[in-house]
Amino acid sequence: MNRNQKENNDVLIEENIKSLDKTKNPNREIVMITYIFVGLFVLLTTYFAYFLFADSDEVINNSYNKRQDLLAERVIRGEIQGSNGETLAKTVEDKKGNTSRVYPYDEMFAHIVGRFEKGKTGIESSENFNLLTSHNNPIMMVYNEISGVKNPGDNIITTLDVKLQEVAYNALGSQKGAVVVLEPSTGKILAMVSKPDYDPNEVSRNWEDLTDDTDNNSALVNRATQGLYPPGSTYKILTALEYIRENENTYKDYEYTCSGQGIFDSVSINCYKNEKHGKVDLLHSFSESCNTSFANMGTSLNIGSFRKLNETFLFNRSLPTNIPYKQSSFVLDSHSKKSEVPQTVIGQGKTLVSPFHNALITATIANGGTLMTPYVVDHITNSSGTLIKKNVPNIYGTLMTSKEAKILTQMMEEVVTSGTGSALNGLGIHSAGKTGSAEFNDKQQSHAWFVGFAPTDKPQLVVSIIVEGAGTGSSHAVPIAKKIFQEYFNR
Repeated sequence: MNRNQKENNDVLIEENIKSLDKTKNPNREIVMITYIFVGLFVLLTTYFAYFLFADSDEVINNSYNKRQDLLAERVIRGEIQGSNGETLAKTVEDKKGNTSRVYPYDEMFAHIVGRFEKGKTGIESSENFNLLTSHNNPIMMVYNEISGVKNPGDNIITTLDVKLQEVAYNALGSQKGAVVVLEPSTGKILAMVSKPDYDPNEVSRNWEDLTDDTDNNSALVNRATQGLYPPGSTYKILTALEYIRENENTYKDYEYTCSGQGIFDSVSINCYKNEKHGKVDLLHSFSESCNTSFANMGTSLNIGSFRKLNETFLFNRSLPTNIPYKQSSFVLDSHSKKSEVPQTVIGQGKTLVSPFHNALITATIANGGTLMTPYVVDHITNSSGTLIKKNVPNIYGTLMTSKEAKILTQMMEEVVTSGTGSALNGLGIHSAGKTGSAEFNDKQQSHAWFVGFAPTDKPQLVVSIIVEGAGTGSSHAVPIAKKIFQEYFNR
C-alpha cells in the first residue's frame, strides 16, 4: 500500500469515527436528559412526601399563609372545648355581623388555650387551620356559600380536664409559677397553668401594659413550657439513675455519713439548714434529699456517661411537642472543671429545666421507662359533633429499663412515706415523688419544686409544680399536688 492510499484510508477511518460519534451523541443526550428529569421527579416527590407528613401543619398554620385569610372570610371559627365538652373558646356574632372571640373561663386557660387577638398563641395558633375548616353537610355548605352565609368551623376537643385545671389554678393562687398535669400512659395533657396570667378577653385593651411589663410579671410567657429554672433536688432523680447504672451490682451497698456540710472538689456543699442526716444509704440519701451525700456520689461519676444520660432525657434536645417551649440545658462535659460537678449533681449549677420537661421525665418513670408523646388535642368534630379526626397515644421512646423505673419508683415512694413529701400521706392512695428547693440568687432564696405521680401500682396522674421564690418544695409545692390528687381520686 503506497503512502497516498494509506492517507486516504486514515481519512476514511477518521470520518467513520466522526460519523459514529454523530449517531451516538443524540442518544446519549436523550439519556442524560431523561436521568435529569427522573432525578428532579424523585426530588420533587420526596419533598412533597416530606411536606405532607412533616411540614404541612407548620406551613398551613403559618400566619403568613394567605389561605387562612380566605377561610376566615367564609368560615366562623370553631370552638375549643375541654375534655367533657366545656367551651373554652368560641366566636360570637352581634346583630351587625361583627364577630369576636370569647373565653368563658377568662384567665384560667390563657396560656394553653391561648389568645386570638394580638397574635394567636396556644391552641388558637396550633389548630388555627382546623378551626377555620368546615366539614359540615356539603349541601348546606354550598347553600350557605350561595347565600353569603359563613359555615361553622370544626371544633377542637382537647384533653384538658377543666376541674383539674381549676383546682391547680386556685391552688397556685397569686404566686408566680406553673403546674403541669399529665396522664403518663397516654401522654394526654390534663392541665397546664402558668402565673402571672392575663385575660384573653381583654388582651387588646391591656396590650400596652402587658408588653411594657413594668411590673416584671412576664404574664404573656407560658412558664410551664417557656420558663427555665434550676431543677433543685428534683434533679437527683437523674443523678441517682446514673449512679445506679455505673454501680449496678453495688449501689445497694452505698453508705455515707452526713454531717450537714462538706467539701467536694474544693466546693462547699450544705444540706438544707445544715441538717445532719447521719449515716444514709442511697434510698435515704434520696428520700431525705441529702445534698452532701449526692455531692459525694457525684465525685465518682463518669461525666461523659452522665451527659449521655441527660441527653437521652432530652436535655439540650428538642421536646416532642408543638407547644412553644424553651430547651432545657445541661452543660457538663468531659472538659468541665471538677468543681462544677458537686453543684450540678444536686440540681444547682448551670442546669436549667422547664416544668413541662420535668413532667415528661417523671411520666417516663411512672410509665415503666417509656415516654409517651404528649398531646393536648384529643379529637376534632364538625359543628354537629360528627368525628372528623381522632388522635391516639403514641410512644416517643424507651428512655430507661422497666427495672430502673421500678427502682426509682421505690425511691420516690420513700420520699412520700418517710421523707420530704410526707404531707401526701393519708390520701388513701400510694403516691411517689421528689421535692426540690432550687436556689436562684446569692440571697439563698429558693424556688419550690415537686414532681410526682399516683397511684404507684398503676399511675394515672403525673404532676410537675414550681412556685417561684416560695422556699421549700415540701412546704409550698407538695400541698398543691395534694389538692390535685384529692380532686382526681375522690371523684
